[in-house]
Amino acid sequence: MKTFILGLFLCASAAMYAQDATDYQIPPRFENCQDAEVKQLDYCFNQEVYKLIYSEFKLPDSIDKNYIGQMAIIFEVAKDGNFKTIYIDAHSKDLKEEAKRVFETFPTIQPATYNGNPTFKQYSFNLYFPLNQKNTPQVLPSITDVKTDNNSDLNQIAQLTDLQQKAKQEFDSVQKATTKYTNKAYTSQINIPFSHENYFRFDQDINRIGTNSHTASKPYRYEDVSNYYDFSAENLKLQKDAESWLGRKLWNEHLAQIQGEDYWFTVDPILDLQLGKDTDADFGTTYNNTRGLYIQGGLGSRLSFSASVFESQGRFAQYYNQYAESLKAFGPDPAIIPGRGIAKRFKEDAYDYPAAEAYLSYTPAKFLNVQFGHGKQFIGDGYRSLLQSDVASPYPFLKLNTTFWKIKYTNTWTWLKDVRDAAVVDKAFRTKYIANHYLSWNVSKRFNLGLFESVIWENTNDRGFDINYLNPLIFFRAIEFETGQGAGNAILGASGKYKLSDNANVYGQFILDEFSLNDVTGGNKSWKNKFGFQLGAKYYNAFKVKNLMLQAEYNQVRPYTYSHNTIILNYAHNNQPMAHLWGANFRELVLIGRYQKDRWFGEAKLVTGIRGFDVNDGTDNFSYGGDVYQDYNDRPFDTGVTIGQGIKTTSVNASTQLGYLVNPASNLKAFVNLSYRNFNPEAQTASVYNNSTVWINFGIRTDLFNWYFDL
Repeated sequence: MKTFILGLFLCASAAMYAQDATDYQIPPRFENCQDAEVKQLDYCFNQEVYKLIYSEFKLPDSIDKNYIGQMAIIFEVAKDGNFKTIYIDAHSKDLKEEAKRVFETFPTIQPATYNGNPTFKQYSFNLYFPLNQKNTPQVLPSITDVKTDNNSDLNQIAQLTDLQQKAKQEFDSVQKATTKYTNKAYTSQINIPFSHENYFRFDQDINRIGTNSHTASKPYRYEDVSNYYDFSAENLKLQKDAESWLGRKLWNEHLAQIQGEDYWFTVDPILDLQLGKDTDADFGTTYNNTRGLYIQGGLGSRLSFSASVFESQGRFAQYYNQYAESLKAFGPDPAIIPGRGIAKRFKEDAYDYPAAEAYLSYTPAKFLNVQFGHGKQFIGDGYRSLLQSDVASPYPFLKLNTTFWKIKYTNTWTWLKDVRDAAVVDKAFRTKYIANHYLSWNVSKRFNLGLFESVIWENTNDRGFDINYLNPLIFFRAIEFETGQGAGNAILGASGKYKLSDNANVYGQFILDEFSLNDVTGGNKSWKNKFGFQLGAKYYNAFKVKNLMLQAEYNQVRPYTYSHNTIILNYAHNNQPMAHLWGANFRELVLIGRYQKDRWFGEAKLVTGIRGFDVNDGTDNFSYGGDVYQDYNDRPFDTGVTIGQGIKTTSVNASTQLGYLVNPASNLKAFVNLSYRNFNPEAQTASVYNNSTVWINFGIRTDLFNWYFDL
């Protein structure tokens, strides 16, 4: 670590010099030098110093006896004749300590004088190892022969205080403080990137009977899951024998990983490079080209952060492109890529869609975690969520997770956008707000109960972000009545899970947007009965096949759920639902099989269901309850409301995927995917029509979020 300071002193090549030499100075004198002539005093002083060093210096046990090197020393003979070390630069701390000890053994001598008055003198020299006659410096010139310049860097350096000397070594000390990276992320407050395939790897471990885990509120933090799943051990199992820098970075490590005593961070590239073919498309190939940067880190034990920036161009299957363009926001841009954001035109038939997600995670106390950022949330144990899903574009959020006893209480406040032409004010998208409460209670070792509440409001009467909803404990429904029934839209929900065994559990959700007891008991299928439910089951190590999971899930949501007569108050963001991908007015069956062995993984998925679409043919412009961006007052009838009303459509989405985990640290995966879609409406319109297609694509992807193509 030779610095500028050391370079200045070593250029003297074993020269010992005095700092303030003048014709009126007399150097310090040892007792053996009292009778020497004035011209020989420097030589005598130097010899005595070396003699004492060679006789007293003991090589520390930590240093090899054959060590070859050097040590730079600045020392002072004070006015009282005592020796003091000013600066020592050496290979190790032990060598420095030994040199300091040696100088402390030096006798008190006659100090230097200037015009007959005692003064201090400072000297610099190099000590060479091994300490033997061969390394003994030659006779040094007298001090009077050394040029003195009180403004020189040499003199300035020699006169630095201890604090200044320490400051000049600060950069080197910071550099030395870095240590080997030990995967501190695995026990940090960082979120585990939420994708269903990622979470499958530890899903069984956090769902065993007897655990006090809370599995519905996602994404999870590493420190929560690490109580049940040893990330470091599992990662070690996946390590490849790669010795070269390129091999380690490709197969095992982050591109950059730095760790110190109270900090760590990693940097990885983001890639999503895909190429495919859609049999129904009128263009050649599908593709996606995403490049980005993924940064994670921690400062101390309480503060963590993460940021991911994406720049993308893509052209997808024909049905997906058409859906993206149906979501078009106000303005010239042609589409919104589902789950990503607004896209501008790229070339003639593709899209350019940037995206970014980032957050700070702070844990002021063991029971409380606070996150503020831009991203997505998910509530549920299934593939879908009827409470809060990750199918919409990222949004700003503030989230509090409070965990104690058998309780986990999640509060989320979000800032959303209505980007419809009709909602734009002064060419700016309108803002609305959502506040969510979700209480998870482990009633027993097997049974978990969750309660959900959400309220949506906008800047009515310049109310802005209503401080009433900042209260994490209050019942939102009561606040909604206080502010006016038309000022907000409240939604209630519940979830549950029961562990049949360590290898199986069942789960469910219930969502209630509006409820009329009289209409329910009347049996007339009133439009007011706006609710939905989910039932599902998971089977781990299915049929005794290790790491095979089977999942079955049924979802049903009645017409007009999540919608509102003031459209901006619907449960949606950026023209996308905040709950189920299909909106409302549907029945759906999901069957999934997942398997992983070492770095290999596979998935088979079937999504089939019945949906109801609006006609919108110029004559029948009623809302049949599937599109949450329609006013429910535009309904064709009040009773006899059934799921699938409007244009009844049967849809089938089947897919299979085979992949390989290239790098566990960055979650980079290579894959090939084959999907089949059949969309069969009873009647056809400009936007609802028969479609049957096969889409095959392959590529390499940093798996940080879910892609949902099962429209």
